[in-house]
Amino acid sequence: MAKKIDPANSQANTRLRRPDWLKIKLGVNNNFSDVRHLINRQKLHTVCESARCPNIGECWSRRTATFMILGNVCTRSCRFCNITVGKPTEYDLQEPRRVAEAVKELDLRHAVITSVARDDLSDGGAFIFAETVRLIHELHPRCSVEVLIPDFKGDLNDLDTVLDARPQILNHNLETVERLQREVRVQARYDRSLSILKHAKKRDFVTKSGIMVGLGETWDEIIQLFKDLRAIQCDILTIGQYLPPTKQHYPLDRYYTPQEFEELRRIAIELGFKHVESGPLVRSSYHADEQAPLLND
Repeated sequence: MAKKIDPANSQANTRLRRPDWLKIKLGVNNNFSDVRHLINRQKLHTVCESARCPNIGECWSRRTATFMILGNVCTRSCRFCNITVGKPTEYDLQEPRRVAEAVKELDLRHAVITSVARDDLSDGGAFIFAETVRLIHELHPRCSVEVLIPDFKGDLNDLDTVLDARPQILNHNLETVERLQREVRVQARYDRSLSILKHAKKRDFVTKSGIMVGLGETWDEIIQLFKDLRAIQCDILTIGQYLPPTKQHYPLDRYYTPQEFEELRRIAIELGFKHVESGPLVRSSYHADEQAPLLND
C-alpha cells in the first residue's frame, strides 16, 4: 500500500514554509577560508559551489570538498540541477594534476571527484576522470578516491576507462524513482543508470547511488528503487530532500520529515545496503569520507 501523503505538506499549499530542520547554519571557520583560497588558486571547480550545496559550510570547514572536473558548463538540462547548461569550451589536460595537488595539500583521506555531463566529448570525459584518479593515487597514495560519474550514454568502454584507474568507489546517482526519470532527468534513463552500476559491481567495485525525495514520488516507488539497486548489489545509498534552486526548476511536491528519513534508512539497511546516509540535507558526497572504512570490509 502506498504511503499516505499529508496534503498540508505539499507544494500545492502556497503558504508552505521551509521547516526548521532545513534551516542551514553556515558555521564557517579558518578551514573554510583555506579551502576556498586553495580552490581559487588552483583554478578548480567544486560541485559545492556550482550546485549551491546546502552543506558547503560544514564540509569546507571540515576541509572536504567535491571536485568537479571538465568545467562548469553541462550539456544536459536536468530539471533539478542549478549547474549552468550550454556548450562547454573547457577541456584542460592539466586539470587532473591540479586536482591531485589540491587533494594532497588538503591531506584528504578520501577524495570525491565528479563532473558535469560532457556529451560533446567522444568519451564523455572518461579520460580526464581516469587521469585524475591515477594522479591522486600517485601524489597522495594514502587517499581513497570516489568518482561520481555521468552515465557516459551507457558506453561501457568509457566506463571501463574510469574503472581501469582503480577508484575505490564508483558512484552514479539514480536521482529519482523510475516513473519520474523522463520529467526530472530529461536526457538520462533509469535502466541505463542501473547498467552502469551493475557493470561496476561485476568488476568487483564498491558501488554507490543517491536519490532525492519530494518530487512527487510515492513511498512504494522509493522502496522499489531500493530493491532495484539491491538487485544489482549496490553497496551505499544516500537519500536527501529535494530543494528547488529557483522557481524555474522542477516543482517541489513536499518536505519529508526527519522521522521519514530515518524510516527510509531503516528499510534500506534491512534490504542489505552496507551504509545509508538519509536526512533532509544529505547530498551524494555528504560525509563520504566517513564511508571509506567500508573499503576494508
